[in-house]
Amino acid sequence: MILGLEFPPISHLIEWPDIFFKDTAFAVNKVVLLMWASAILSILLFVLGSRKSKLVPTGMQNLAESAIDFVDNNIVMETIGPDGRKFTPFLTTLFTFILFCNLWEVIPFMQMPVNARMALPVFFSLLVWVIFNTVGIAKQGFFGYFKGIMFPPGVPKPIYILVTPIELVSVIIVRPLSLAVRLFANMLAGHLVLVTFAVISAALWSLSLTIVILPFSFLLLVALTGFEILVSFLQAFIFTILAAVYIGGAMHPEH
Repeated sequence: MILGLEFPPISHLIEWPDIFFKDTAFAVNKVVLLMWASAILSILLFVLGSRKSKLVPTGMQNLAESAIDFVDNNIVMETIGPDGRKFTPFLTTLFTFILFCNLWEVIPFMQMPVNARMALPVFFSLLVWVIFNTVGIAKQGFFGYFKGIMFPPGVPKPIYILVTPIELVSVIIVRPLSLAVRLFANMLAGHLVLVTFAVISAALWSLSLTIVILPFSFLLLVALTGFEILVSFLQAFIFTILAAVYIGGAMHPEH
């Protein structure tokens, strides 16, 4: 406690008590419920958006088509090309689901980004890892794919002693690990920052001598909330575009 401010332990901010099936392998807590809610919202967005389609989209149709067009134009076409459009449904679903999971951070009474727990980012990363490796093997063959990874063209042969293990470790281990850690760390950091300033703002309400400081702390909290909305979008975008880059690299190997 500092100057009347009591900050909750970090463990209280990221760990939640079980709600259903307590003390079992199938225990359900707040984070799991928010993950299910994110999945339901993602499904509803595209189901409701595809019903009663109009030539000029409005409402849910407009929102769903905007999400699809954004991913198709700004991610798929920019990283893979026209032949990557078969991955647009997957990448759109990935982007939408991650975004909904992130946005719980700024929803009153929820205030917990699902991706501030490591499990879901790891699952997303392993899913992308399986897909881009499967695509690479399907396009180039098993030995051709791993030959392209370990012996990239244009590198002097003696340098392969260094390049080969680095490239192999990078594709097999570093890519999925960096995807998961980047998403998890950014959402956890944002969550901790918002909690910190929320505690400060709440404490200042009860201190009459700091009435002059109060508006600035409250406005800063509002600004940080807006910033975290932007971060939630950017992290969903970055994760999805990197997934597309890896898939595109597996589809179009260097020659």
